[in-house]
Amino acid sequence: MYAKIQITGHLQVETGLHIGGSDAFAAIGAIDSPVVRDKRTGLPMIPGSSLKGKLRALLARAYNENIASSPEADHPRIIRLFGSAGKDKPIRGKLLFSDMVLANAEKLRQNGLASLTEAKFENSINRATGVANPRQIERVVRGSVFNLDLIYECGEEQDISEDFRTLAQGIKLLTYDYLGGSGSRGYGKVSFHDIKAETVVGSVSEEIMKEIDEILAQ
Repeated sequence: MYAKIQITGHLQVETGLHIGGSDAFAAIGAIDSPVVRDKRTGLPMIPGSSLKGKLRALLARAYNENIASSPEADHPRIIRLFGSAGKDKPIRGKLLFSDMVLANAEKLRQNGLASLTEAKFENSINRATGVANPRQIERVVRGSVFNLDLIYECGEEQDISEDFRTLAQGIKLLTYDYLGGSGSRGYGKVSFHDIKAETVVGSVSEEIMKEIDEILAQ
């Protein structure tokens, strides 16, 4: 069958989030590690590749019996969703991820925020000398919301429900992990809200769509 299902919802930042952008031209005294931003609006963004990579990594830990030497060695359920670039037989992934630009900038400003990001000061200590090396890391502030937008390309009808169970498990795993860098230091906790699925190309049976809604609501 040929059909596409759009998955939408909201990703909310629960603790300061850092996904790094370029600091090649940082001035003295400026942020040492800035966040990635949308070029057109200047707003913080989450690249689709960051979300895709994190979900795949978490699912690999859940499904692979051993640490896979490469993505091509992942569990078949993961490869079916995310694809494989293997030279012998490349497989196209069924999930298409969109970049996510900050969606609630005006609301954050109305709540009194002068800036949509914060500078987190951190120190690394040289154990030999005891000398501190301070640095500033830019973070997207807690309460920021990004619009989730994924496209699932349907293949075999019997695989659809299992694929959505795999995706839902990856999303759940991420809520107990972190997105971006420095998660062990409290960065990058996120939550997902109002996740819905809608057929946007072709036709998918009402029975399957109802099951998808139930899976995503869990």
